Amino acid sequence: MTETIRSGSPNRLGAHSDGEGTNFAVYSSNAQSIELCLFSEDGTTELARHALPERTGPVWHGYLPGLPAGASYGYRAHGSYAPEQGHRFNPNKLLLDPYTREFAGKWTDHPATKGYDDGSTGLDLSYDTRDSAPYVPKSVVPDPALFADMECGPQNGWSETLIYEAHVKGLTQQHTGVPDAVRGTYDGLASDAVLDHLHELGVTAIELLPVHSFIDDGFLQAKGLRNYWGYNTIGFFAPEPRYFGPAGIAGFRDMVRRFHAAGIEVILDVVYNHTAEGDHRGPTLCYRGLDNASYYRLISGQPRYYVNDTGCGNTLNVSNPFVLRMVMDSLRFWVEAMGIDGFRFDLATTLAREDHGFDRHGGFLDSLRQDPVLAGVKLIAEPWDIGPGGYRLGEFPPPFAEWNDGYRDTVRRYWRGDGHSTQELSARLLGSAGQFDRRGRRSWSSVNLLTSHDGFTLADVTRYNEKHNQANGENGADGHHANFSDNAGIEGPTDDPIILARRARRQRNMLATLFLSQGTPMLLAGDEISNSQDGNNNAYCQDNPIGWIDWAKADEPLCAFVAGLSRFRKKHHPVRQTHFLHGALRPVDGTADVDWRAFDGGALQWRDPGLSDFCVLLRGSAEAATRDGDDDAVFVVFNRSEKAARVALPNTPPGSRWMRSVDTAADLAFPDESCSGARAAVAASSVTVFTLDTAGPAP
Repeated sequence: MTETIRSGSPNRLGAHSDGEGTNFAVYSSNAQSIELCLFSEDGTTELARHALPERTGPVWHGYLPGLPAGASYGYRAHGSYAPEQGHRFNPNKLLLDPYTREFAGKWTDHPATKGYDDGSTGLDLSYDTRDSAPYVPKSVVPDPALFADMECGPQNGWSETLIYEAHVKGLTQQHTGVPDAVRGTYDGLASDAVLDHLHELGVTAIELLPVHSFIDDGFLQAKGLRNYWGYNTIGFFAPEPRYFGPAGIAGFRDMVRRFHAAGIEVILDVVYNHTAEGDHRGPTLCYRGLDNASYYRLISGQPRYYVNDTGCGNTLNVSNPFVLRMVMDSLRFWVEAMGIDGFRFDLATTLAREDHGFDRHGGFLDSLRQDPVLAGVKLIAEPWDIGPGGYRLGEFPPPFAEWNDGYRDTVRRYWRGDGHSTQELSARLLGSAGQFDRRGRRSWSSVNLLTSHDGFTLADVTRYNEKHNQANGENGADGHHANFSDNAGIEGPTDDPIILARRARRQRNMLATLFLSQGTPMLLAGDEISNSQDGNNNAYCQDNPIGWIDWAKADEPLCAFVAGLSRFRKKHHPVRQTHFLHGALRPVDGTADVDWRAFDGGALQWRDPGLSDFCVLLRGSAEAATRDGDDDAVFVVFNRSEKAARVALPNTPPGSRWMRSVDTAADLAFPDESCSGARAAVAASSVTVFTLDTAGPAP
């Protein structure tokens, strides 16, 4: 600790050990000086301070001989404390390194973590002199061997992709097949029991809710709650330690390897739009103290306050080249060192917004798409935020896919019986071409979802008309108001067999719709077993049985049904194409690639607002350059009415016949039985699928 700090290098931001010492480099354009503070192994005692001796442009740097990997440290930034000018430097506040890979200790919600005296009448204009070091985590110099580059994952094609959105802890905390010692951890997530379940479902990609290190908001802690979902990032390079198992960080990498060995990609839900420091009243933990005016977007003319396009108090300023560099370095780190195969960008509109507004050719999107490491991974946008012009469904450039909330709402409205929803559903079934068929985008660009972590589970869509969020401590005011749900006549749990049968059928119908739609299907973990959150549609703070999947109450027949749908989708190319279907004639045989029909075989009355039931015949796209699956055809019948019906089957080519392949109303949901005659029976409130068998005509 007595070594004299040397000038070091500005080239690699963060702390990097070469075996003989450690180089430190940190960005701050407006600081007057920055001190490196070294701490004891447990992070409780400050051992030494060194002023970083060099500044190259806006990067402060120094090299400390003899300092090994594993050392704990933090920064103190000196400069102007002038909130009304956008500056909030306060060297009494110990700051995390934005590039740290690992933290020691935890954050405590203590007044000393704020840059101002929260008891002052001047609020954030005041200045606090208390040392925050006892109440904040410390950065750790990473061991280079722990973050050596990993091999690429399976790289499954988009048309073969089934995404499973899951929470690391919530998926395994109550799973009896997962060993007790690793439940709720990265290690448990890739346990044999989970892998077997995902394999049975045909999952090709698991999408994890945020695992970047985050903190529990003070207002939640005051209510005895936690930030369960994790959309409160403080470190963009460090895995969240609350999910560590016996192997620590190495367990995360082992988890990824096990998924890859099973043919499953790992996608991270990442939050680069804001940080856990909140608005002007929040704590000073990292970015605010290093250079508030550079890291955040501040209101023009009122730089004391933050642009809040995220609804979380602040907005990260990715228009700043060094903040953009941090985001890009973070993404590359997770791909190269942690083996990640793709990213879902939370509130992606925020990242794509320049000073003049949303720009699909803005700095972030251009940087991401040209990067040789990132251009080949799966990129998914949540195409909205609460900022001006924030809703941008279909406007992200290729190769992005996008969460399609329009799909979610339309499917719910259709099966609820809403007027005009049939016409809307027809567009959603074909990949929402009106939004996505432009600039060379493919039909997989629409990530189709019935539910996600944010909102009702699928079971609750069929059990509750109203949200029941009282456990969140906000008097039920939080969460979505427009859920398009239907409780089938009774709110919440019931023993009524008729109601239960209606709900079960509704779930099967909606799941069948999902797997029969063009686009990329996404399944919320637990929906396959009818998991409920007791009507809570905003379980972001419920790190308890409300938010965890209840495997003890698993609906095993529903799980088997979902697995069957997945196998059907994988087998039949017409329901998972990369090109859009527009009813064009196919060169191979002169037939239309999509054909809409009424039950009697005639034309649909599209202008009828009460149009409810319909059929659609799907073939290989006329636009496809290759003719994969051209001899396959799928005829889908949607009967929303409460009456059974008979449906005219399309004419078959010589030597072929129609097979009843899926029936959501039958005990044997995948009968694979031939149809005799020109018509077939379909049950009330059902989805029935017929496939073309070229083995020979019906006997």
